[in-house]
Amino acid sequence: MLEYLTSFNDHNLPYPDTIHPIAVHFVIAMVVFAFACDVVAYFTGKARLFEVGWWNMCIATIAIFVAVIFGQFEAGLAKPYDAVKAVLNMHTLLGWSLSGIIAAITAWRYVLRTRNPDKLPIHYMVAGLFLTLIVGLQVYLGDQLVWVYGLHTVPVVEALKNGILQ
Repeated sequence: MLEYLTSFNDHNLPYPDTIHPIAVHFVIAMVVFAFACDVVAYFTGKARLFEVGWWNMCIATIAIFVAVIFGQFEAGLAKPYDAVKAVLNMHTLLGWSLSGIIAAITAWRYVLRTRNPDKLPIHYMVAGLFLTLIVGLQVYLGDQLVWVYGLHTVPVVEALKNGILQ
C-alpha cells in the first residue's frame, strides 16, 4: 500500500487521476443551482425552492473545503513552471477566498432562514449573484490551468521531467 502512495503515475499523482476537478465541479453545480432556485423562488413565490437553495448552499459549503484541500495538494504536485505560476497563484487565492465567502453566505442564509424561510431579501440575492460571478471567474482560471497550461496532463508532465519546461 505504501508503494502506491510514494510512486507517481504519468499525471504526477499518487492516485489514478485528479480529484480536485471532481470536487470543484460539484461545488460549482451546487452554488449555481442554489442561486437559480433562489431567483425562481424570489420571482414566483414558490417557497420550496428556497429550501432547495438552502440545502444546496449547505452541501456546497462542505464540498468547497474538500475541493480546496485537494486543489492545494494537487497544485503542490504539479510542479508549476514559470508561465503558469501567476494564474495558479490567483486560482489558489480565489479558491481559499471562496471557501470563506461561501461559508459566510451560508451562515447569513441560515440566519435569514430562521427568521423567515419563505422569503429572501434583495441584498441576499445580490450577494448570490456576486458569488455566482466569482465562481465563474474561478472556473475561467481553472480552465486556463488545464486547457492552456496543461497542469497534470501527460505531455506537460513529460516536458517537465525532461527539463523542456522551466
